[in-house]
Amino acid sequence: MYKYPRLPAPDGLPPVSHPPRSPLVSSSMDYSSTKESPPAGAWWSRETVAVVTGANRGIGHALAARLAEHGLTVVLTARDGARGEAAAAPLRARGLAVAFRRLDVSDAASVAEFAAWLRDAVGGLDILVNNAAVSFNEIDTNSVEHAETVLRTNFHGAKMLTEALLPLFRQSPATSRILNISSQLGLLNKVSDSSLKALLLDEETLTEAAIDAMVSRFLAQVKDGTWGAQGWPKVWTDYSVSKLALNAYSRLLARRLQARGARVSVNCFCPGFTRTDMTRGWGKRTAEEVADVGARLALLPPGELPTGAFFKWCTPQLYSKL
Repeated sequence: MYKYPRLPAPDGLPPVSHPPRSPLVSSSMDYSSTKESPPAGAWWSRETVAVVTGANRGIGHALAARLAEHGLTVVLTARDGARGEAAAAPLRARGLAVAFRRLDVSDAASVAEFAAWLRDAVGGLDILVNNAAVSFNEIDTNSVEHAETVLRTNFHGAKMLTEALLPLFRQSPATSRILNISSQLGLLNKVSDSSLKALLLDEETLTEAAIDAMVSRFLAQVKDGTWGAQGWPKVWTDYSVSKLALNAYSRLLARRLQARGARVSVNCFCPGFTRTDMTRGWGKRTAEEVADVGARLALLPPGELPTGAFFKWCTPQLYSKL
């Protein structure tokens, strides 16, 4: 059983007071001479804070760089302190507004510590990109040996961090944004169990508890060796189930926040087969190409910003309809 820590906040997710300048910008670093500034007419500014997880390499690092190049202040996070700082340093050397903070999304204490730092040192955030994820399979293999670690990081970790940071979103008039890096491997058309499909399709009655129970059922079947005949996705099954759960949670969270009137959008983005360490260098596109699209999605104009959508590369589609 995983617990998702929440920082104390009244019901309804009130906005965090927006300081004139984030302490991250004004005290710990001087970005007055940064090379990149927001373009004319942009809804964001240098005070707009984006948090990108798992950003010491690959898609996460490329996205952190691209958002900083667009003129935002970016908090780059990684589990390993030395690697994370090494990834942030060259971006700062280019004059970009990038800070590093260690974060292990699978560790409740690390998540709580990061949330407290973001609240006290930065004053809140505007964009969260949940990118941190792991997979232990080669391209042509399908082992579930590390399924618990995969689910703990890719689903439980993303959910735990999101719930901890929700009270810290500033909920600006432009609408704060959560962009979950997901995968079409976790779409419902990859599931052959009709009862599971029915559960996830019925969004009126689907609950977070039911999603958690689905994940627990999969892990129990992994443990007893019966998972292969239970209708789960056939490719990178543990990774696919983690994204199946993340997609479902994202849709529920979008509905929950809309019902409360909270101005925070929640969307998923599948970058497709990308050349990264996770794919051992195989793929159709580079992390930089993915970052171009991901940054555009994260920075959509308020009037064009959906919530509860699944972006398959450049096209927004509802995951439950595929």
